[in-house]
Amino acid sequence: LMVLDYTNESTTDLVAYLKNPDMRIRKKAQFELAERTFWGYRALKKVIREEQDQFARIHAIWGIGQIAAQKASKAKPLLDLLSDNDPEIIAQASKVLGDVRYLEAGEGLVPLLKHKNAKVQFFAAQALGRIKHEEAIEPLLALIERNADKDIYVRHAAVLALSRIGKSAPIVRLVNNPNRSLRIAAVLVLRRMQDNNVASFLQDEDEYIVAEAARAINDDWSIETALPALANTLTEKRFTSEPLLRRAINAALRVGGEKELDNLIAFAKRSDVAGNLRGEALAALGTWSEPSVLDRVDGRYRGTVKRDSSMIRSKIEKEIPGFLKENDSEILVGITKTLSSLNINTHNDALFTLMRTHNSELVRATALEALGNLDYGNMEAVMQSGMRDKDQNVRAVAVGLIAKMEISKEKLPTIIDPIFKSGSTREQQRMLGVLGELPLEKSENTLQKLIQKANRNQLDQGIILDLIEAVEASKSETLIAKLDKLKSGGHTADSYSETLYGGEWWPGRTVFNSNPTAQCVRCHAIDGAGGKVGPPLDNIANILSREQILESLIEPSKRLAPGYGSTTVTLKDGQVISGILEEETKDELILRTSDAEPMEIAISRIEKRENGLSAMPAMGKLITKRELRDLMEYLSSLKKD
Repeated sequence: LMVLDYTNESTTDLVAYLKNPDMRIRKKAQFELAERTFWGYRALKKVIREEQDQFARIHAIWGIGQIAAQKASKAKPLLDLLSDNDPEIIAQASKVLGDVRYLEAGEGLVPLLKHKNAKVQFFAAQALGRIKHEEAIEPLLALIERNADKDIYVRHAAVLALSRIGKSAPIVRLVNNPNRSLRIAAVLVLRRMQDNNVASFLQDEDEYIVAEAARAINDDWSIETALPALANTLTEKRFTSEPLLRRAINAALRVGGEKELDNLIAFAKRSDVAGNLRGEALAALGTWSEPSVLDRVDGRYRGTVKRDSSMIRSKIEKEIPGFLKENDSEILVGITKTLSSLNINTHNDALFTLMRTHNSELVRATALEALGNLDYGNMEAVMQSGMRDKDQNVRAVAVGLIAKMEISKEKLPTIIDPIFKSGSTREQQRMLGVLGELPLEKSENTLQKLIQKANRNQLDQGIILDLIEAVEASKSETLIAKLDKLKSGGHTADSYSETLYGGEWWPGRTVFNSNPTAQCVRCHAIDGAGGKVGPPLDNIANILSREQILESLIEPSKRLAPGYGSTTVTLKDGQVISGILEEETKDELILRTSDAEPMEIAISRIEKRENGLSAMPAMGKLITKRELRDLMEYLSSLKKD
């Protein structure tokens, strides 16, 4: 039946196939009957009326839907099914009537919103929305009230239907309705309609509903005319919801008026607000004159905005001493970044004190970086103090300041050499980044020594890529020529050995989940999240070594994961066997072939083995070596206990 030419089958036989237990057969018959718009249509109508088999009736409904897609009136026979005894039949008929926009179905669909079966309610609501049946507004609201947020799928269908019907007045009137479920639904409907009346729900007594209104206004494409109202919620002390307040901060930044600026500064000063939110407010103030083109909350592109910085500087200046006396590290980080962004250098001594004495490494690192940006007068003392810090991240920031300082060629080695002798990998990587920025006359000797060490395998493997990049940045043909031993051409795993170590976990996770070129998460899952085309990677680091992981990334066809690739083996007796690799040990392969049972093949019997091409592309051709190194660090951490 799978290879049968259904165009040659009789209508009677096709109807019989609608009962077949295999859905593929049923669909082939359904599609052929739908192609026969006269006799097939008549046969399908007969099936939905007279047939008892549920499968046959469902496929008949779908077939009629295919025909009605060209002419909606052909869906009329489905109306009788809205009173059927089988809830599944009612649900499928409702769905198809909505899909083909059969307007006359409205009267029959409305009563189904009270049906005891949730699936029937769902598809009835969906259909009423598709045909924009205005008489369904009150019944849909009644459904939402009865549902009481218990079944979010039913609520979604009702909300979607109301937004498609598109009448905002009855939805806006729900602002003072005592029923919480109706007010939540109203916000969701108005969000879909992009209606600025959603701002009236910012006054709701329920903070959850206010937060939903904030999401409606700020997120996605935003409802820009409602942003001022959202920004104004910063003045209400009753709110504590972080999702709400982050959006209010963002709204104030986006609106950008003097009132919003005053409210944002006042919010940042409030001692009753959590430190992380006050820090976020300060960070937003730091970008006031030129906000990021990306939304601070959901990352959506918002466009370029540039404002005169004089107003923010004059208003924030008098508040700075108070912020610098705070103990909360997030507030101190926020105000420090603001000082740096606004180029306010009148508090550099206070920043230097923070950098030397504060117990938070994040505060120390941020203060150190700010002093570098603000051209502090005694930068050498700042740098030396930072390089003695107990935290490697602070020391790495201090190393980065070298490029901003005028250090003589003779003195530079006394600063650089200890870093490559006893510094952490991060410090050495940062130092190599600096060397790539320095004039060649200052960096040449150090880079040459490092190349020699690397060629003798005396250099931390985690900084080889950074060394290569620093040398290439120097544009010295002499130094670049000496990289030959470290760089090998081609696209084998050996050609990417500099990416084995030295990556960063979090950027690597970002590459896995978000890189638009690599798209790892589309095929591979971690903790159940992701695709199923390739093997799950939750425990990959316990299964493969770093070298094997890199090989899998660069030459994916060289090593196939069991169950995810085809293999052909030629045995010593000449027999050729092809199948899906199920399992591989040092002694045998287990292949799933066309035989009923998997075939076990001893390795000793194999003369030749050829793996089929993997569906996975070679990552070396898709992402940079830095991205690959970070991805390696992330994947190498994935272990199950």
